[in-house]
Amino acid sequence: MSTDLTIDAVFDAYFDCRRNKRNSINQLRFEADLESNLVALYRDLASGTYRIGRSTAFVVTRPKIREVWAADFRDRVVHHVIYRAIFDRFHRRFIRDSYACIPARGTHDGMRRVSSFARSITQNWTQPAHFLKCDVANFFNTIDRNILIDLIENLVDEDWLRVLIRQVALHDPRPGADLRSPPDLFARVPRHKSLLHAPEGKGLPIGNLTSQFFANVYLNELDQFVKHSLKAHYYGRYVDDMVLFHEDPEVLNEWYEEMDGFLQSSLALRLHPNKKHLNRADTGIDFTGFIIKPGRTYLRQTSLSGCKRKIRAWERNGSPIDAESLEKLSQSLNSYVGMLRQVNGYNARSAICQRVENLFLKADADCTKVLPA
Repeated sequence: MSTDLTIDAVFDAYFDCRRNKRNSINQLRFEADLESNLVALYRDLASGTYRIGRSTAFVVTRPKIREVWAADFRDRVVHHVIYRAIFDRFHRRFIRDSYACIPARGTHDGMRRVSSFARSITQNWTQPAHFLKCDVANFFNTIDRNILIDLIENLVDEDWLRVLIRQVALHDPRPGADLRSPPDLFARVPRHKSLLHAPEGKGLPIGNLTSQFFANVYLNELDQFVKHSLKAHYYGRYVDDMVLFHEDPEVLNEWYEEMDGFLQSSLALRLHPNKKHLNRADTGIDFTGFIIKPGRTYLRQTSLSGCKRKIRAWERNGSPIDAESLEKLSQSLNSYVGMLRQVNGYNARSAICQRVENLFLKADADCTKVLPA
């Protein structure tokens, strides 16, 4: 399969990129002279003169403190050019139960699939079974870029695409980066989780489309090992969080050791030694932000706390009722209500809707959406 670089491909990548970055400052600047900018980008890519611009880095504190690295909008368009060119050939090789950065899969799909695994292996919760939950230690910061390139180039023959992928995958965004958060906030990020302190040749910036997709390509090697060598029937992965099921907990312990050995020998990674969780399936499985229990599934309490924080922050700001503030808050609350619709969350979403209804909004009849008054 071969893909050519065309001006249409660059325009299509722009429209994909704009979909998630509508009205950002960088996007608006780029769009001010859109046609000229896209033609110039295409010419740079075609001639090999494209150079990656300056990245912006900042620190977020919730749900946990971490760095985010944002590429310039022009570079994000290039990320979409790469993604669109290689997605199909890799997607066909991903296992069904890889849930992140794949259309029609995500946190809700992962929750539903893992819930079905639990029901199947316990025969609808009537028989005992166990689950193992684990993740990769400092995943994004320990990805070996050269191993990654070898994995990608196994399925990429086009010279222009190989050059571009190497340029993006090997790029170090740290020199000249625009650090938007204060130094003391960057200092709060654990050193081993900070790209600023990653070893040479290791780490991908969290925040770029290519980083998310390359991470899937990288851990697809582990997925194939688990499914075909360990022959684990019930296995799912969301980014670097993995869950496996078996009737015998000793089998899960053996699988853990074999997975850790494979990661170290093949991918220069290791499982986090302090995040191995092995227990009976009916005690509750924490996965993709949900708690799966016999006959019911709940949204994780920390997610509900985030919703309450949004409301309290709006109140502390004086409960502004301008259109922009109300639209921003209603979009955020609708996101939480939407998650609660996927699980046994009627009481929780009803409480949210009733609270905001008393403030300035109203809910629909089934408490499935918050509507501006």
